Amino acid sequence: MKLLEDCITTQVSMDKKSLESVLSKFEKVEIKKNEYVLQSGKVCREMAFIATGYLRMYDIADGKEISFWIGSSGKFITSVSSFVFQTQNFWNIQAITDCTLYVISREKHMELSKTEPKWLEFDNLLLAHSFALLEKSMFSQLHTTAKERFENLMEEDPELFQHVPLHYIASMIGIAPESLSRLRKNLVNPIS
Repeated sequence: MKLLEDCITTQVSMDKKSLESVLSKFEKVEIKKNEYVLQSGKVCREMAFIATGYLRMYDIADGKEISFWIGSSGKFITSVSSFVFQTQNFWNIQAITDCTLYVISREKHMELSKTEPKWLEFDNLLLAHSFALLEKSMFSQLHTTAKERFENLMEEDPELFQHVPLHYIASMIGIAPESLSRLRKNLVNPIS
């Protein structure tokens, strides 16, 4: 719970009573590798904070799994549009490893938004961050090479490569697994 508390308090200043009120709305949930937090076609009714482990958001297109995003410790994950508008969700959210999550229901989330102004401020920052990530991902796919996307990911989140199967990472950055293997090999053994 300390990681969740730190995540919130580094973004917004919140008095102790308000912070306790916010944290009390989250429920600790343990999920096993390969279990689903959410499946495509369902309505998303929860938002999760990842305390430990890795989750991936993916869909299946033309028979292939396409990873959209991989979430790790210290990050929130949900299907934003389904959670907010209560519409059918497009994504599968699945555990890549065993995970510890802190989950808040949509009802408790909405209640906090009405009673705790600092939670609403934090929630607005989360939403803005989600759009910024989407924008960055779209720009990256359009304007950077596979090598640049790989290098950026290695710089931003090197631990991902130690805990997540490479084919998920390759899919997320839009390259074939074989290309990712070559890029990794060239990083370790650069040609002089």
